[in-house]
Amino acid sequence: MKSNTKSSITLPAPELALVEGLRKRLRAKSKVDVVRRGLHLLRDSVDRDLLRAQYREASRRVRDSTREELADLDVLSDEGLDDE
Repeated sequence: MKSNTKSSITLPAPELALVEGLRKRLRAKSKVDVVRRGLHLLRDSVDRDLLRAQYREASRRVRDSTREELADLDVLSDEGLDDE
């Protein structure tokens, strides 16, 4: 199997102009490099969104038990201190 596979896409003129403009600004070798970079950024963005959602869910699951643990430890926070 070949490592590189040819593909062809047709873009409307405004989007092609965007790709060309980005190619110049990024000093990319080709339009394919611009598209490739965009795909990687999109993938990373989706991965971050998924990770945020997973952290949010994990936090929600342990929130009540964490509050209970902190309340249990709260009485120890001034143990042994003199009232002055």
